[in-house]
Amino acid sequence: MDHMIYIAMTGATEAMLDQAVTSQNLANVSTPGFRADLTAFRSKPVFGPGHPTRVYGVVEPPVADLSAGSLQRTGRDLDIAVQGAGWIAVQGADGKEAYTRAGDLRLTPNGLLQTGAGHPVLGDAGPIAIPPSEKLEIAPDGTISIQPRGQGPANLAIIGRIKLVKPPLDSLAKGVDGLIRLKDGSIAPAYGGVRLDIGALENSNVNAVDAMVRLIERSRQFEMQIKLMKIAVDNDRASTQLMQIS
Repeated sequence: MDHMIYIAMTGATEAMLDQAVTSQNLANVSTPGFRADLTAFRSKPVFGPGHPTRVYGVVEPPVADLSAGSLQRTGRDLDIAVQGAGWIAVQGADGKEAYTRAGDLRLTPNGLLQTGAGHPVLGDAGPIAIPPSEKLEIAPDGTISIQPRGQGPANLAIIGRIKLVKPPLDSLAKGVDGLIRLKDGSIAPAYGGVRLDIGALENSNVNAVDAMVRLIERSRQFEMQIKLMKIAVDNDRASTQLMQIS
């Protein structure tokens, strides 16, 4: 009985953890540039004195699906989407450089250029600050130009350039804050070959239908494991009654 109830207990626990990951993906199906988390189940023996006669279910640590999402045309000047491979450099909450595909940019009252999630966008010299201006333009190579106040449209001034990088995908890992970083903690160099699509946003790469189906599957698996635990308890009770009769 203890074999059965232990296996069912671990299966229910891991199914619940996978449900949490899938729910997180589903909650971010409309978040620009979001990268889905992927999980997988496997069986792991329990080692100890004697032979490993028990196994338990375990969910592998989530890894990020770094495939691109679909593009949505918005026509907004501050919306940018990376064309093909590449990332936008931003500053994380820890003050260190990180990367994202979320191009829903905005200006704070102090002129700081941020993503919709509030992460400052980085240039060659750190966070990009925009001085007061009549107009702001972002070029496909990330160059930012402004029309200073009181100046005509022909008097555009270049004030900086968004840092765009293109590190190998196998060198990247997703953090708990949703930002992408290099696994070894280093900083990726700027890459001039990355191009931006202005007036567009990259959608989340979460497939809502697949996520819903997976959520239902994990719910059914959780219910099945709970039923197995109940069966194990009922079998133990019946065995105890038989022993009392004998």
